[in-house]
Amino acid sequence: MLSRSALCTGGLFVLSLLLLSNCVNALFEDQIKKFDWKVQNIGAINQAHLELNSLSPRLLVSTHENVVAVLEPQTGKLVWRQVLENLPRGDLKLMQVGIVSVNINEPESTAAAPTNSKHGFDVLTIQGHAPALVRGWNVASGNLEWEWSLMPLQTERAESSFWFYKNGLLYHVIPTWHSHIEVTPYFATTGRATETTGRISAGWINADKCVLSGVYYTCLENNQLIGIDLTASQPQILRKTLENVVKGKLRAVEGISGAYVIGNRLVSIHESSVVCNNYESNSFMLGKLRAVEGISGAYVIGNRLVSIHESSVVCNNYESNSFMLGKFQKRRVLAQADVVNNVLQIRGHYVDSCEPVSEMTINMDYPDQYGTPTLKTFACASQTRGCLYVLGTEDESILAVNKGKLRWARDESLANIVASEFIDLPLADAEGTLENEMKGNTGDIASAFSRRISTQAMQIKSIFLHVIGLGQPPTDTQKAGLVRDSFGLHKMLVVLTRSGKIFGIDNISGKHHWQLYLSDVQNFVNQESMRLLVQRTSKHFPLQPLCTVVAKEKLTGNGVLFRFNPINGKPAEGGLLKLNYKIKQLTLLAESEKDSIKGLLLLDGQNNVAVYPQYVQEMAHGMYLFTADKSTAVLDGYYVQYADAVLSCLPIWNVRLGGHNNDHQLVAVAGKNPLEHVHSQGRVLLDRSVLYKYINPNLVAVVTQANDPTHKFLLNVYLIDAVSGLIVFSMTHRRARVPVHIVHSENWLAYSYYNDKVRRTEITTIELYEGKTQANSTVWSSLNAPPMPMVERQSYIIPTIVETMRETITERGITNKHVLIGTASGAIIEMPWALLDPRRPITTSTQGREEGAIPYIPELPLPTENIINYNQTIARLSNIFTAPSGLESTCLVLATGLDIFVTRVAPSKTFDLLKEDFDYTLITAVLLALTSGSLVVKHLASRKLLKQAWK
Repeated sequence: MLSRSALCTGGLFVLSLLLLSNCVNALFEDQIKKFDWKVQNIGAINQAHLELNSLSPRLLVSTHENVVAVLEPQTGKLVWRQVLENLPRGDLKLMQVGIVSVNINEPESTAAAPTNSKHGFDVLTIQGHAPALVRGWNVASGNLEWEWSLMPLQTERAESSFWFYKNGLLYHVIPTWHSHIEVTPYFATTGRATETTGRISAGWINADKCVLSGVYYTCLENNQLIGIDLTASQPQILRKTLENVVKGKLRAVEGISGAYVIGNRLVSIHESSVVCNNYESNSFMLGKLRAVEGISGAYVIGNRLVSIHESSVVCNNYESNSFMLGKFQKRRVLAQADVVNNVLQIRGHYVDSCEPVSEMTINMDYPDQYGTPTLKTFACASQTRGCLYVLGTEDESILAVNKGKLRWARDESLANIVASEFIDLPLADAEGTLENEMKGNTGDIASAFSRRISTQAMQIKSIFLHVIGLGQPPTDTQKAGLVRDSFGLHKMLVVLTRSGKIFGIDNISGKHHWQLYLSDVQNFVNQESMRLLVQRTSKHFPLQPLCTVVAKEKLTGNGVLFRFNPINGKPAEGGLLKLNYKIKQLTLLAESEKDSIKGLLLLDGQNNVAVYPQYVQEMAHGMYLFTADKSTAVLDGYYVQYADAVLSCLPIWNVRLGGHNNDHQLVAVAGKNPLEHVHSQGRVLLDRSVLYKYINPNLVAVVTQANDPTHKFLLNVYLIDAVSGLIVFSMTHRRARVPVHIVHSENWLAYSYYNDKVRRTEITTIELYEGKTQANSTVWSSLNAPPMPMVERQSYIIPTIVETMRETITERGITNKHVLIGTASGAIIEMPWALLDPRRPITTSTQGREEGAIPYIPELPLPTENIINYNQTIARLSNIFTAPSGLESTCLVLATGLDIFVTRVAPSKTFDLLKEDFDYTLITAVLLALTSGSLVVKHLASRKLLKQAWK
């Protein structure tokens, strides 16, 4: 029997739980991933180590995004990953598996050896330079086991330092270009120096022409390889002369000491090397050296492998794009991978005899969408299972090939998305026909009625043929389910990545419907990313939608246009178009009446104007452009004129924001979203008057920063009319600096910055009003100088680091505006504008209550229920893209960084949708009851009237 006190305690506990249950605000389990999805990426592969013969097969990789991860070799799924710090602290210098460095000159080492802890670690990484962090990781769980740091005496020189591992020691190498090399060995697990720093004279070293391969540091000078063994007690300079040299790239081969690839050949610098003349090649290509992983002292020049030391055993004259050392049947083999005529060819040769390994030969069709592959690692489990090859591609993908088949692929280019668009899906055939009918120009009733009858007859015929199996087969888009839904929530998500890869992704399921790769494009100068523009949407049935990628060609630097259908990914309007000039500025024109296309206007370096397609160039007349130079903080405005069938660009204004000493740098420029609609023109005040918004669609926010001897940093904010060049408003923040993130919408501006005085992140908001009288209620004109606006401003403290900001957007602009704030922790906070409103009163007043303004509090709250990605943390969150849906209440959201997160938000709740728990049974019963009741009452009323008529 329980005592009375125990019963009372239990009763109080249950009562407390019942009381607290009303305070809980959580996400139900069935709602997780119902309207959102997430993809985890690791970035382009840098180093890899594959184990197939252990109890737990694993693929250990390090990436160019400074991530260490383990993948499942058979499926490519992510087991664990460790995202290191941001640059420069997280710059990954070296990843070393817990074995001796793979070197064909050291019999005890092997590229296929399993990870173990006999050297004190499973996996070791070195990152950064001031300080350099050395960390040991558990390969099974990814947990950090130990770490030590090293702070160099001269941080400037340490930036170009590098590391290598040999026999339990880590060697820290600091080169002084054209002078000498400093080498210091440390115990890998403790960080204790084993001896004093050695100084090696090397006046021939150059930052652009030298590469480390194993223990050899080698430079390519004219037609000579000059190298040195950094671990030797008395280092000697090794030289090797190359014959028939042309320009190219020198690459090291990891695992083969002193061997290099030059041109298309594998060459050793020593005379005693084993040379196999298996391939024909008569020339070397000079350029940068490239080390080959697993071969110490081996390098690649162009596509040829060379070794710098005499004792190495290297098969010379090998031609390949990539080499990798491994083991096959307990013998060391050198594998190479190339693409010839869209066929991936993988070959292997025994290192000791240079004989080919027929079991390693693979020939398979290679898709164009991946670009040039590079062999990163391989392992052979048995003759029946064959060898598994892991390749990194030019488009930043990771491929796994086994027995002539592509086992899996990871699209790691999605870790660097630079542009994105949500594209409406096409209509179904029946809906498209109906919409085409509604667009008819004939206005008489008879023709409209006949057209409607014929359309419905065709629809009935189509349904009948489909039922009996004689109808037209569905299109590819219909088979894939790419048909517009009733609410416009299902869209095609088109993303453009840094490597030039374009993806068409389903925003509901995350499925990749198509992908394209542009191999010869890159971002513009001054960190300006490529552009993805929508020239025609899917709303103009039966015309196909059209998107355009605007980029810079790698070789010439000229502009490149690539036009394609965003629904199926097929090139359109000629596809790739290479321009003969560099692009300085670009913009879209208004929609044409002929084919509903928005022309693309381009401005080159000589201020010449071009329009694509050319037949809409008349619409460019009267356009205004502006350019901004980041280094000089100079803004120039232009007017586009069309006269005598010729387009010309006239400079009309110039604004210099660089200061007296030209020391101000432009750090951010933000215009308004061209898709934005402003629903409310004003704000109702306490006295029921209206405070009209200053809605200038040509307003641009510009932020500059400069150093100041008194305040350390100055941050200047300008609001400039891009048509007239008028500075509408300006403000200065002292002791404030970057990073700066801006949101510019309607009549307000919100931007975040770092307050260096109190060491915190702050957000300042600005609202512009015309006053209680509106200057022009129909058309805005920047040429007729309007009165200067009234400015309301306020600053807030946000207790987190802001990485990006973006406002929500809806189709009509009726829904309240919220600001999506991406934080350094990977969370996305949905901040209502009511909390950021600069008109929040300092004290509680009747006016504030009547206007619905919240009293001012400096600190912004960050409630967990406002985090729209709940526990789906986004690593290295860098950008947020928003787009309207067919529902006025709903905004589509894409968050990008190392990961991808897609969801939807409803700032004013889903006022145009029924709730999920809506009781359809009850409302149906009520409607049936009311209908039945009305019929019964009608019958009784008619009988009563009839009786009264007979009286």
